Amino acid sequence: MTSDGQFHFDRLIDRRGTDSLKWHAPHGRELIPMWVADMDFAAPPCVLHALRERIDHGVFGYAVATPHVEEAVVQWAARHYGWDIDPQWLVWLPGLVPGLHLACRALAEADDEVLVLVPVYPPFLTAPRLTGRHLKTVPLARDGNRWTIDLDALREAITPRTRLLMFCHPHNPVGRAFTRAELAAVAGFCATHNLLVCSDEIHCDLRLEPGPHVPLATVDDGIAARTVTLMSTAKTFNLSGLCCGYAVIPNADLRRRYHAAGREIVSHPNALAYAACRAAYAEGEPWRAAVLDYLRRNRDWLVTYLATHLPMVEMSPVEATYLAWLDTRALGPHNTVRFFEQAGVRLSDGQAFHGPGFMRLNFGCPQSTLALALERLRAAIAAVL
Repeated sequence: MTSDGQFHFDRLIDRRGTDSLKWHAPHGRELIPMWVADMDFAAPPCVLHALRERIDHGVFGYAVATPHVEEAVVQWAARHYGWDIDPQWLVWLPGLVPGLHLACRALAEADDEVLVLVPVYPPFLTAPRLTGRHLKTVPLARDGNRWTIDLDALREAITPRTRLLMFCHPHNPVGRAFTRAELAAVAGFCATHNLLVCSDEIHCDLRLEPGPHVPLATVDDGIAARTVTLMSTAKTFNLSGLCCGYAVIPNADLRRRYHAAGREIVSHPNALAYAACRAAYAEGEPWRAAVLDYLRRNRDWLVTYLATHLPMVEMSPVEATYLAWLDTRALGPHNTVRFFEQAGVRLSDGQAFHGPGFMRLNFGCPQSTLALALERLRAAIAAVL
């Protein structure tokens, strides 16, 4: 942090040639990576301090969540969501993706159906199949440029074998932070059809619009009893590489089943992950507030740039996350990952999200990086249209 209290979000940190998955250029090409969901910002100073302290201890045996870590989670949830979490509800995980797989194993039987709203983060699509469950996709609806939940389509998709709804809130990749009314409708739908729910809320602390995050499980007691909520410091504080997350499961029977599904398969987070989690929740709010301001400026700058220079590329409103969902269908045959990579920019292909014709762009980076990437895209598109 600088002497005037500002964080260094404009600073360019060279991640090329490091262990960064994001910056690992395929075939040695010099691409600007705007695909995988991690930010190019250093972690909060409080987290770096906590990690140094833990390293100085010098012993790195198997670790468990201490009461200090649990209390940091509980206080964060109370302060930011008005959610009173009992520490016993917490099931610690090494990340979101194992949490999705455990949900399929614990909350549905072999050959049961799992409902998923698409487009969506790709592991939602693979977890049911890889655990022997049947994936059933239901498209999100569009109201103009805004994505919404189509309850009629969900009802039509229900069969006697449907057991689980895999829900993403805030939604990756379309950027929606669903309203309490929308969540209440989902809760009512699940109650009517006796569905269990796995709600991925890993981006919940990255709301870019006013108002607090509303966890699905807080809508009413009924939905709380049938929901596994997945959360983490990973996205908010840019700690994905430390592999630390947790499930919040108020229902003791569901919690037992979830524990059993992961026994001797899924490991606990490591000592450094717990230290980082506690520090982020206990001391990281100033950094979070600052990074949200920066991300809002990047989002708004991106919207203006596209409208001015690339009007054929339509961007869905981003209410949360640092991920822009771009409708690139107007580019016709040039709407391919290969075309964008030839322009020097790596994006996420919407096809993998069950959203063909779209691309996902990560704007969690210094604005100079974003500007350079967009200039490359503008020049490439101008040359072919």
